Formats: sequence, C-alpha cells, structure tokens
Amino acid sequence: MTTNDPKAEQSEATPKKARMKIPRQPMPEQDPRRRRTNFEEVPRGYSEATAMLEASRCIQCKKPGCVEGCPVNIQIPAFIKEIAEGRFVEALLKLKEQTALPAVCGRVCPQESQCEARCILGKKGEPVAIGRLERFAADYARKHGGVPEPIKATATGKKVAVVGAGPAGITVAGELARWGHEVVMFEALHLAGGVLMYGIPQFRLPKEIVQYEVNSLKRLGVTIHTDYVIGKSETVDQLLEEGFDAVFIATGAGLPVFLGIPNENAIGVFSANEFLTRANLMRAIDFPRFATSPIRPHRAVTVGGGNVAMDAARTALRLGAESAIVYRRSKAEMPARGEEIHHAEEEGVVFHMLTNPKRIVVDERNRVTGVECLQMELGEPDASGRRRPVTVAGSEFIVPADTVIVAIGNQPNPLVPQTAPEIETSRWGTINTDPVTMMTSKLGVFAGGDIVSGAATVISAMGQGKKAAFYMHRYLMGVDPPQ
Repeated sequence: MTTNDPKAEQSEATPKKARMKIPRQPMPEQDPRRRRTNFEEVPRGYSEATAMLEASRCIQCKKPGCVEGCPVNIQIPAFIKEIAEGRFVEALLKLKEQTALPAVCGRVCPQESQCEARCILGKKGEPVAIGRLERFAADYARKHGGVPEPIKATATGKKVAVVGAGPAGITVAGELARWGHEVVMFEALHLAGGVLMYGIPQFRLPKEIVQYEVNSLKRLGVTIHTDYVIGKSETVDQLLEEGFDAVFIATGAGLPVFLGIPNENAIGVFSANEFLTRANLMRAIDFPRFATSPIRPHRAVTVGGGNVAMDAARTALRLGAESAIVYRRSKAEMPARGEEIHHAEEEGVVFHMLTNPKRIVVDERNRVTGVECLQMELGEPDASGRRRPVTVAGSEFIVPADTVIVAIGNQPNPLVPQTAPEIETSRWGTINTDPVTMMTSKLGVFAGGDIVSGAATVISAMGQGKKAAFYMHRYLMGVDPPQ
C-alpha cells in the first residue's frame, strides 16, 4: 500500500532527536477479567496510525545492532521504514526476504533478548517495538490480500524429504521449493505446524495464522503427508532408497522431562506436552464438539518457570481452574518472557516462588489431591549463572490440587536417531551436525531445530533451517541458490 498520509511525510521530516522522544506505543489487549474466560488472542495488534508512529521512532542506524541480534538477519530498519512511510505490503515483502513466518515470529519470538535488546534506543529508554511491527505488517498484508503468490525457480529435478513440519521444517521446505526442488514433508501429527500447533495456545498464537503459512507451502507445490511417522512408517534409509536426493530431519524436542518424585504416575499428572497437545491440537477445550476426552481441572498446579509453564497455567485457568505455578527460584530467575509472566499475573495465576515439589499427594484411588512442597532459598550461582536454590529444612507444606502439570523441559525426539544408526548423536540425544552446513554424519542427511540444539526458540529453529536449506541446495546442485 502506498499512501499520501501526512504522517508518512512527517516521519521522514521529523528530526532524529524528536523521533527519539516519541514514547514506545503500547499494545492494545483484551481486558484480563474477560480474557481469562476465553481463548481469543490477548494482544489485539497495532492500528495503521499506531504502527506508523511506532515505526517513526526508528532512527535508521547505519550499523544496526538489531539485525545482528536477529537469528535470521531480517533487515529490520528497511522493513520498519516501509511501515513508517505507509507502505505496509512492501514491509511484508522485505520481511519475507529473510523469514518464512513473520506473523508467527512477531508474536512468539523473544525480541526483548534478541533484536530489541540491540536497539540503540533501549540504551536510554525503550527500544523500537520490532516484534509488534513485524506482526502488524504480516497481519495487514494477510487481511488485505496483499501477500503475493510465491515465485518458483525452474524445476531442478531434485527431490527432498523434510521430516517434521515445525518451524525448522517449514523454513527448509519453503526455501527449497522456491529454488525449484520437489519437496515432500512428513508430519507425525494430523496437522502440520509442529510446536506452533500443539504447544502454543490459541490466545498467544491463533492456529489459522499457522495454517495460512502451511497453505503457502502448498501453493509452492510442497506435498505434506500427515499422520506419517518416519522411524515407524519408513526410515531415513528407506527415503533415500526410494529416490529422495536429500533428507532434512526436524523432529523437534517432544520428549518430556519429569520430576522423578513419588506418585508422579498418579491420575491427574500431565506433562505440559500432553496437556497442551490435548487442549490445542486435539481441541479438548471444545468438548463436546470435539470427541477428545475433556480436561476439567479445578485446582491446577504447574511446575516450572518458562514460557511453556505460563502457557499451561493460563490454559488451565481458562478451563475453569484455580491455577498456580510452583517455581524453585525467584521471579527474577524465571526464563519465561516478561510479557507472559505479566499476562499470567494479570489473569489471576498464583505464583509460589522459591518452592520445589517433594511428592505428589494422592488419595486411595491414586488421584491427585495436592503437591507437597519445600521452601527454597537462593545460594551461590550455578553453571547457568543463576543462583542455586537450596532447601530450607523443615519447610514442607501442601498446595491443594487435582491436576499437576510438569513443565520443566523437553528432550529431543529419539525415534528417528534410533532407527538411523549411521547418524551420530550427542549424549543428550541431539543429532550432531556440521556447524556450518548442518549435514549429519550420514551423507545427504541434514538436520536442524530442537533435534539439533535441544529445546530452544522458534526463531533459532528457523535460523538453522535457513542455513541448512542453503547448504542442501549446494549439496544438490553444487552452486549457490538463486536470490
């Protein structure tokens, strides 16, 4: 969109010092009292005028640190300049040069510790709201029919298998299809999208946005097989024997970690993976419209302090529970995004800080009735740099609960490595790859995302996917891919 709006001209003419004084624009949000009863998206998005005003804060640095802070090297000042001047579709096109999922990344990526952390305005004030502007550009183009049809290079005759349809797999599939390769994706679940579909709730990432991006792959000619488990239906070796010229493994980190405390197998104990998958992907939140067994917690305790813990606790709240989080360190050490912690607090999630579960309390039918916890205090820093929690002797107490959700981390999915012995793995179960090319120890087989790095962010998985796609093309063709 091109506009003659005087605000666009003003953004260019306003002196740099004056633009630096414009305050960061707040994000409109659902009222906490209302949103705790529904699964609608919490942030409402910028209006056109607000987006242009926020974009005008960018001072267009000659050496932009924000770009260096982005795992996929989005040309951030360039796309923000387009927004500031009212060219919203052009802003999306600039984003699409580097990222396949701008509407997703604008919502769930930790900009505050990546691109926005490097914004020069943040040194004395608040950084430009890069993530919010990324979301705005993607949403505007999608809603106004401004997303152009993808352009493909001439067919190369090469065929690539992508195992896993999460962020890394989607990135690789889009890049290689655009460069003229035939791409076939294999997804174990019944919908493509990976953690974007099963792990992140609707109130944080609407599923129609994910499916819109998946459909864009189909428009590029990518074939997607769902309910297809590589390692069971077929092995990596069999894919290569059937005529695939290369394989990319992106099966993620879907194996939950548990606490190892008594009664963890009781009725009412879930891993966060199971709880969120049943709620998000299998639509247990829509019972009886969907046949999935309902989840109806009355008192839910979530153990953990990351984004997954916030997602689980906020989902339990929306299902009608009194929802609490138990975390063994203080709030300052919580790895979750500040925005997610703030939203959980606003909605009424109770935080038990410096608290560690000792055992699950059960009744005579092995059903959860509570969590026995210990008070902790912080000692010296551990290897992560965070202060180590130390038990306070004799501090046991019980938090009542009928549902316990364990959200303390995930390990790599072991199925593909177990059925491909030539692929070397680390002692943590991750697949070893060449750090430059992302090729595994098996010729023609590449990997990326959480199966390589362990559980990490959406944008880091996409960054590995971009790198892998580049070197997969070179492996297939012996030349650099087209621009």
